[in-house]
Amino acid sequence: MSTAGQTPFAAPVVDHLSVRVVVDSRYERFLPKATHQHVAIEHVGSIPGRQMSTLAGEWGLSLHLESSVQGEKAQYLLDFGYTPEILNRNVDLLDIDASRLNGLILSHGHRDHYGGLEGFVERHRAQMRDEVSLFVGAEEAFHVRWVPGPPREKSGGKREMVCWGAPDRTALVAQQVAPVCCHAPQVLDGAFTTGYIERESFEEVTGGSMLESTDHFTEAERRGELVLDSHPEEHATCYLVRDKGLVVISSCGHAGIVNSVKTAMAVAGTDRLHAVIGGFHLATSKPDYIEHTVDELEVLEPDVVLPMHCTGTGFIESMRRRMPERLVLSNLGSRFTFGA
Repeated sequence: MSTAGQTPFAAPVVDHLSVRVVVDSRYERFLPKATHQHVAIEHVGSIPGRQMSTLAGEWGLSLHLESSVQGEKAQYLLDFGYTPEILNRNVDLLDIDASRLNGLILSHGHRDHYGGLEGFVERHRAQMRDEVSLFVGAEEAFHVRWVPGPPREKSGGKREMVCWGAPDRTALVAQQVAPVCCHAPQVLDGAFTTGYIERESFEEVTGGSMLESTDHFTEAERRGELVLDSHPEEHATCYLVRDKGLVVISSCGHAGIVNSVKTAMAVAGTDRLHAVIGGFHLATSKPDYIEHTVDELEVLEPDVVLPMHCTGTGFIESMRRRMPERLVLSNLGSRFTFGA
């Protein structure tokens, strides 16, 4: 799974990249106009012609990605939120045309990122191109996850594990959506994925989910017990924007946002970091861990840091204090364009 020792491949270069927030948990309808020297920001208030409707938020993430090279555009939907009802509602309100999608990308196997996938495909498959791929980081994207349930009085307050499900490969294949496992870096139309994210920084793998191991190396594994989820399937989606640098999109960052960025930079063979976007999974992290993360990002010198989803207010406040000129805040429905 490791990409260590691989020769950097020729990452595609795009002229422009737009990232639209389709699903997230924060929505403020009356945001003032925002500007930034390194990214064009478009917030969404009322929807033209849909005054009686509003975007709906939920815990989860989905992003619409559109890049262009000499006028030729490529589009992907990255992750699918928690439920199809919210995803499909917002796709409709934001006027995202499924027929123009070049493919689908799943960052990792958590329900708040794959939950709307099957329902989205059921609703839109007839309009999509004949051949559609779902790019995942590894086979573990389809493994069943387990998460702690509420404390139970009868068991002394202990938490029982609750099944969190998994993406339905059979349903996807039945809809002629082909899963593609990207263990190594994968070139897409305009984009690339990192493959396995190296774990070489101070960061710990976070997330709290568990799964049944298929390795059976330890006694616990041989007994069929659940083991901690190390997220070998997690990968980041990236773009090289002409004359700007690398944009790294980390949907959750369970393997660490610093690890994700450094892996992407090594894969692309660049030290020019333009933007870091997405969930950084720091919402429950201790202050010193967050400060260490900001220390490392400061060294990497991104032009833009755009936190979403599970990043948490502690990281945002630290960025406001230490690197306010690089911090850009997200909002459901907003579109951020790089290379404009």
